[in-house]
Amino acid sequence: MIVKTMEDFMAEGKKPEVLFWVGSAGSFDDRAKKITKAFVKILNKANVDFAVLGTEESCTGDVAKRAGNEFLFQMQALMNIEVLNAYEINKIVTCDPHSFNCLKNEYPSLGGNYEVLHHTQFIQELIKSGRLTLKGNLYKGKRITFHDPCYLGRANSEYDAPREVLKSTNASIVEMKRHKLNALCCGAGGAQMFKEPEKGDKDINVLRTEDALKTNPNIIATGCPYCNTMMTDGVKAKEKEAEISVLDIAELIANSEEL
Repeated sequence: MIVKTMEDFMAEGKKPEVLFWVGSAGSFDDRAKKITKAFVKILNKANVDFAVLGTEESCTGDVAKRAGNEFLFQMQALMNIEVLNAYEINKIVTCDPHSFNCLKNEYPSLGGNYEVLHHTQFIQELIKSGRLTLKGNLYKGKRITFHDPCYLGRANSEYDAPREVLKSTNASIVEMKRHKLNALCCGAGGAQMFKEPEKGDKDINVLRTEDALKTNPNIIATGCPYCNTMMTDGVKAKEKEAEISVLDIAELIANSEEL
């Protein structure tokens, strides 16, 4: 698996086509690392000239901001912007909608102006331009339901890219009753990922998993590492892990192409 850093590119006097922003989950969470690897396999298959920041990448500061620590957010953001601008980065792609939203909408006011894409948007571009040709039939006849991540869907109005990419797996795409603009949060956004839920009748992720189970799916597709964790926990809570898998769109594409 070929992954070069920006430092490597600089040493060769070259610039990559795109910077892959891995994000905290994709770097440290064992489950999310599989999504990172799947996306890298797709980039390599499509011959995309990409780089990562490696140890120079820090948290975007999204969680600090959502938790109300604006000072910490700005410190983290300004450090990242300094690194990104020093490398003259123009285009960034990430598998994390929280990083996507933060880099795209909250960095410009601090001096960080970049074209930022979610990995489903980038994969859709690769397919449309013919750089990525998909012929896998691994999921033909399978039922897949897609859970919209809040920061990709409602916050940034991107509903088509993930669905277009999923269609290329030749699976049957079934929608939950609450989807697109009316989709329900998985329960992990706004820094909720790192705390226990408040007292109540039911955890949000279990409620959202029930939405998904009503579509009678074989696979619940996600486009966010946090959503992936929450939906996986929901499937476990319902004791359905033997028959239903939770996979990121990048993993579905990588699997179908046997990458």
